[in-house]
Amino acid sequence: MERFALIGHPLGHSMSPLIHERLFALSGREDCTYDLIDIDPADLAQSRPLLMELAGLNATIPHKQGVIPLLDELAESAKRYNSVNCIHNDGGRLIGYNTDCDGFLRSAELLPIDGSVCVCGCGGVGRMIAIETALHGGALTLAVIPQDIRNAQLLMAEILSKCSGASVKIADISTLEGGFDLLINATPVGMYPKTDACAVSDKVIESSLSFFDVIYNPTETLFLKKARALGRAAVGGAAMLVYQAVKAHEIWYGGEFDSADISAIIREVEAAVDGMNK
Repeated sequence: MERFALIGHPLGHSMSPLIHERLFALSGREDCTYDLIDIDPADLAQSRPLLMELAGLNATIPHKQGVIPLLDELAESAKRYNSVNCIHNDGGRLIGYNTDCDGFLRSAELLPIDGSVCVCGCGGVGRMIAIETALHGGALTLAVIPQDIRNAQLLMAEILSKCSGASVKIADISTLEGGFDLLINATPVGMYPKTDACAVSDKVIESSLSFFDVIYNPTETLFLKKARALGRAAVGGAAMLVYQAVKAHEIWYGGEFDSADISAIIREVEAAVDGMNK
């Protein structure tokens, strides 16, 4: 039996066990276990022996950076973002990866990330999505609240250093105008329980062609409802959540999965989230 786990603090209800158990079952690895391990940040530095007991693990807030000193090696994805959410115990060597970027790219693979793209928000996930968009040739607008203008400027400089010649500009999200090939919500606006909020104006939504929301609770945010009411392509955060887990299984033991099976897991996650909110 091999043990896997998610570490974080605090760990409330998580979709991770459901997702990973389904992926283990699809791989014929029903004997694998996946646990939630709450580690206080003050105790993380002493936690390497615990991590070594696991065949693989995921890390979530607030440990995505704090766990790095405990690792033996970082994959390129983890170096790019200085953030680890997946760890592979490779014969006693702990190797850190960032699979959030894979989750985004795979769930948005039918969306025009190489077109004109507006990313609302520049926090952890917004930063990652903005950098991936620039690396894939998108003309990027960072739409942020006034308090985050400085952070957006730092992100813009980081993008230009990583991707020479990238097209990046910054806008105040409250006065955002125009339309985009792809409009991405990487803010918490619209997250349960404050589901009646939307990060951008109806005019910007009406002028844009496709949509992505990192939020997975609720499964259909007001942002996505408005987009789908217009008949536009729109992807929610549950797909990103599942695909980052799929990448972890590929790393841990070379897992291979059928797209129809992954779509079924995404639907199951969405149904579970909807059930929690009733």
